[in-house]
Amino acid sequence: MSKLLIRSKDSGQSGVFAEVSAKQAGWEFLNMAALRLFSGQTYAGEVGAHEHVSVVLGGRCLLTVGEERFELGGRPDVFAGMPHAFYLPRGTRFELEALSEQLEVASCWVPTDRDHPLRIVRPEDCAVELRGGGNASRQINSILPPGSDCHRLVCVEVYTPSGNWSSYPPHKHDVHRVDEAGNLLEADLEEIYFYKLSRPQGIAYQRVYTGDGSLDELCLARNHDVVLVPEGYHPVVSGHGYHTYYLNFLAGSAQSLANSDDPEHSWVKEHWGALDPRLPLVKP
Repeated sequence: MSKLLIRSKDSGQSGVFAEVSAKQAGWEFLNMAALRLFSGQTYAGEVGAHEHVSVVLGGRCLLTVGEERFELGGRPDVFAGMPHAFYLPRGTRFELEALSEQLEVASCWVPTDRDHPLRIVRPEDCAVELRGGGNASRQINSILPPGSDCHRLVCVEVYTPSGNWSSYPPHKHDVHRVDEAGNLLEADLEEIYFYKLSRPQGIAYQRVYTGDGSLDELCLARNHDVVLVPEGYHPVVSGHGYHTYYLNFLAGSAQSLANSDDPEHSWVKEHWGALDPRLPLVKP
């Protein structure tokens, strides 16, 4: 099995059903976990020397931070609405309580030496972009886009309709490059793809490869699997009959999504055609 593919350990029970640590991934920044709680169950956490973002995948919850309480969520699952999320600065203690029959939350945390304010992200805060064209059309919902009031974290949701390509043309962000004027051309980023499929038996494929061939892996991603992208180009294709959702967490040399296309495939941008009329798959 691919060393970049982390299989879900979902048994349908409460608790963590997908996770990867920076140590396990062999990189510096990204840690991730997906948690399920049933009605009335709680989870208490402490951020420590990290900044933290959590995305409500489905259900409703009560977030308690000190004396502050926030009710979040509402969509039953990721294919039924826009996200709620929250950002926590280092040193924060928090508690989540499930207010719905079932709650699913995906979280990412990275080390930091800076302080930024707690932030609640609601559906109206999330910009929606429809990107590409033809069967390379997809939808991006920004949760923590570049420029957010945090240190390193970037977080977006991506929806790829059945049979479509995504993260396409293949692009990479594994070298920190600036031009002569100091403008960022490409950032060196670690990236996590956390997958959900519109039906539990759904499939998606993701290739991760470098131009010199030193890395070339093809991952079959199923519901709740994680794919790691430490370097290289990383296109995705959604299996026919199944819409694909993936939650991206990124961190690295800059809080940016600056990337470069595989030069062998960048020409396709000139021939996209019209956007897939199925988009957007979820609406504000």
